[in-house]
Amino acid sequence: MISKTQFENELQLIIQNAIREDVGDGDHSSLACIPATAIGKAKLLVKEDGIIAGVAFAKMILDYVDSNLKMETFIEDGASVKYGDVIFQVAGSSQSILKAERVLLNSMQRMSAIATKTKSYVDLLQGTNTQILDTRKTTPGFRACEKWAVKIGGGENHRFALYDMIMLKDNHIDFAGGITLAIAKTKAYLQENNLDLKIIVEARNLDEIKEILESDGIHRILIDNFNYDDTRTAVALIGTKCQTESSGNINEETIRSYAECGVNYISSGALTHSIYNMDLSLKAF
Repeated sequence: MISKTQFENELQLIIQNAIREDVGDGDHSSLACIPATAIGKAKLLVKEDGIIAGVAFAKMILDYVDSNLKMETFIEDGASVKYGDVIFQVAGSSQSILKAERVLLNSMQRMSAIATKTKSYVDLLQGTNTQILDTRKTTPGFRACEKWAVKIGGGENHRFALYDMIMLKDNHIDFAGGITLAIAKTKAYLQENNLDLKIIVEARNLDEIKEILESDGIHRILIDNFNYDDTRTAVALIGTKCQTESSGNINEETIRSYAECGVNYISSGALTHSIYNMDLSLKAF
């Protein structure tokens, strides 16, 4: 996984680019009718039940726009919230509050939706030994926040990007000439480049599970689009030699059954690519 410093740098880049995109050469709506000396207050209102996420990120956005803005937080990230709850209030330059408003809301609405979805999956896995993972199926340019939201919702992060873990999927395997060749080439590449990266290999059937197990040094086998019976067989074949992960169109109706097959992890792109923004509002008072 990426370092804390790398992650924080990603967050700053997200904020910088979002403000650049939204504000450009100035918030002319505010500049036109609100004096630069005007001071105001606004509160973040919840308009839909769920898990709140992005409170700490909102503070980063406000600090970036205007370090003199004061934020008072009433409800922290990861809390269950209901309609009418006030998450925080911010006081300071009215122009600055308005400049930050849309980036703040867009970010928190999406992060809260992801945390809410993740928490629902975590709840479905209660009593099993399986953890839920996100994927790289994230919004371009907003990945760090979306993966942060998964953690807030109680899930775990998969690799952050292409550079922090090796994941040999079907196309890699086919282009490389097969599983054994793909693994051998990968190990040679890591040694030649002095890289210490974990290796995950995707299997499409039980024969591929058996072939993967012939190679040492595999961190995890991705059991992709298997039915329940074959998943149980795969888990038994793998034993404790490496970790196991199920994936492939797993949803609310099937996730627990896959967990009960004994896999260590279930990865789901739906945590980030199939959610509807949670309804939040920033209101002046």
